Formats: sequence, structure tokens, C-alpha cells
Amino acid sequence: SMKRAQRALSLVCVCMMQAQATAFAPSVALRSAGRQPKSVCTGQTLRRRTVTIVQQQRDGRAGASSAGVAADWPELDRLKPFGDNRTPEEFLKDGQKLVEDGFQLAMETPPQVGLRRTLQATRAVLTTGAELLQKFQGIGRAPTTDELLAEVPSTLRRLFELLGATYIKLGQFVASSPTLFPAEYVTEFQKCLDNAEPVPFARIKKIIESDLKKDLSEVFSFVDEKPLATASIAQVHAAKLKTGEDVVIKVQKPGVDSLLTADLAFVAFTTKVLEFLNPEFKRLSLADITGDIRTTMLDELDFTKEAKNMAEFRAFLAASNNKAVMTPDVYPQASSKKVLTMERLYGRPLVDLEAIRAYSLISPEATLITALNTWTASVVGCSSFHADVHAGNLLVLRDGRIDFIDF
Repeated sequence: SMKRAQRALSLVCVCMMQAQATAFAPSVALRSAGRQPKSVCTGQTLRRRTVTIVQQQRDGRAGASSAGVAADWPELDRLKPFGDNRTPEEFLKDGQKLVEDGFQLAMETPPQVGLRRTLQATRAVLTTGAELLQKFQGIGRAPTTDELLAEVPSTLRRLFELLGATYIKLGQFVASSPTLFPAEYVTEFQKCLDNAEPVPFARIKKIIESDLKKDLSEVFSFVDEKPLATASIAQVHAAKLKTGEDVVIKVQKPGVDSLLTADLAFVAFTTKVLEFLNPEFKRLSLADITGDIRTTMLDELDFTKEAKNMAEFRAFLAASNNKAVMTPDVYPQASSKKVLTMERLYGRPLVDLEAIRAYSLISPEATLITALNTWTASVVGCSSFHADVHAGNLLVLRDGRIDFIDF
């Protein structure tokens, strides 16, 4: 209800005021004594002080201070937005932790990035709305409810693409979860697997040369300016090395690191706010799950880790004598943190049923079972395993083998 929302907002304000008072109390004391504080209190300092208070409470040395919290902040007795049984002291402790986490996430996200991301999101929403309005203007009448509902999947998919990497990843999750989402959404969001908005080659070229610290012509004799595929984080181009090998270059999109940092910080803080307002959400471990997702997605920005994962998977296949599955070779001399150059292989994704039938050595069913068995065995027997196995990351090669990509 509105009253609960107002109370929740008031509670957050109270906790922020208390955290600020705790943080700057030493400065006030120094000024009253005629001295200047040496430094401004930071989130890290506040966190250390909070830990000290908790330790004192455990040792029984802060009983009077804890007992005085309710007296100092009588509002805490009334501000229970979801009717939970936390004491005022527990409210204050959780609120201070929320503020500290918020400060920490804000420190990791430069202000200009957050502002730019807000403007990008606004533009994406306005663009999607204008496209939808233009689509219906041509029919000469107001659209029916069924017509509007029919446009929801494609409109959401378009919005996700405009919002960028984080939301394209979410779209890929929808496309890979037919048991969780309606069929029309799964079908529409499959376009997010490798059909994201392409980046102009001039910008891709700058990233390659900057990250490899070499001119493009020093490494490659040819690079196709038209991308083979464009995904959420990277874009792939066909090329040929100076030594003659046919390769593909996976290049990280410009600005995707700051975009992911801002988006994931917002998601992480939102889950923390939810758990603060309703402790029952802690049973679902929402904050921990989003924290793991955030760590994993930020790790994807380092292509040297992907190259390492591919090498480990290749060694696992060799050790298990699995010749029906493979992963491309990596060329380290043409790879870096934002550029990954790999052997070029020719095949079709597993979403293409006709290609599976044409390339499979035995049957399409046998091909799918082989892929599933290999992945399951890698979970147990490989030091790292592919955690994003959707149809866009599995190819059936012309010789019938299965290719695992995008580690």
C-alpha cells in the first residue's frame, strides 16, 4: 500500500541519517576541540566502525549504546513496512548495511556512466514506443487488445536490444527457457542469440588495434568488415592471419564494460533493497544470486579467461577420447583481453533442424544426446564447464561433429 511505501522510504532515510551521524561524529568532536579532521569519512571507514560496534555488542561492551537506539530514533518502532518482527536495533543495522552497500556500488560506477545509462534507457523506451506507434498508424484505426498483445514479444525484444548487453543477456535467457516462458516469447527472443545491433567496423578496428597494440595489417591479411554475428558483449568477424589461417575475430563491443557495470550495480542494489524491506526475500537468496550473476558477467569481459576455459575443455575432450565434440583453437599472438582470435569452423547452430538432419552422422536425436552427454560429463570431469549452453553456442559442423563456442 501507499502507507507502507511511505514508511519504507522514511525508514531508509532514518538509517541514512543515522549512518551519516555515525560517520561524521568524530569530525564534529574534533572541530569542537578546535582541531580539523584529517580526512573525510569514507564508506570503508563506516564499515570498519560498524564492525567494531557489532564486536562490542558481542563482547557485551555496547549494551547501553544499543539500548539507546530506540530512544534516539523512536520512529523505528513504527516503521515496519511489511510487518516483520525485527527490533529497532536490527532495523538500524540492516539499514546501515544497505547504505554501505549502496555507497560501495556507487563508488564502482562513475557518475557520468550512470547518467549516460539513464539517458540511453530513456532514449530506448521512447524509440520503441515511437516505432510501435508508427506501426499502428498505418491501419487507420485504434488497435484491438489482441493486436496490442501480439506485438508485446517483438516490442520487448526490440527494447532489450536497444538497452544493450545486460538486457540482451536477459533475452538470451528467455530464448533458452521454453519451460518458463510462453512459446511466442521464446521464438522472438531467439533473435537475441546472435542478431543484436552491429557496431560499425571503424570502431571495431580501433578496439583491435588498441588492444593488440598493432596495426590491423600487421596481424591479419584480410578482415571482413561485415560481421558474421553480433551478440550482447562481442561482435565476430571473419579474417585471415598473415600466416594464412582462416580465423574469426571476437571483439568486445565499445563501452560494454561500463554499461554492464552500471546495469548490474543497479540490479544488485535493487535486490538488496527488496531484502531490506522484506526479510522474507532473504530465503530466496536474491542478493547472493544477483551477486554471482554480476561477478560472472563481468568476468566475461576478459577474453583471456575464455581462452583458458577453452583450453581446459579441449584437454578434457582429449582425456576422455571424445572425438565427436570439439572447440576451436585459439591464436594467442592475435588475442588479448578484448580480442579473441580463433580457428574458423563451418557449421550451423542447433536451432537449425534442417542443418542438423543434413550434417548429423547418425540422426538429429543422436547429435543432441551427444552434446548433452558431453556437457554433463564436463560438469563432473572438467575443471571448468560451459555455463551458457543454449542453441546459439552449439554448432553442428559439416563433418557431423559438435562445436562448443562462447565459453
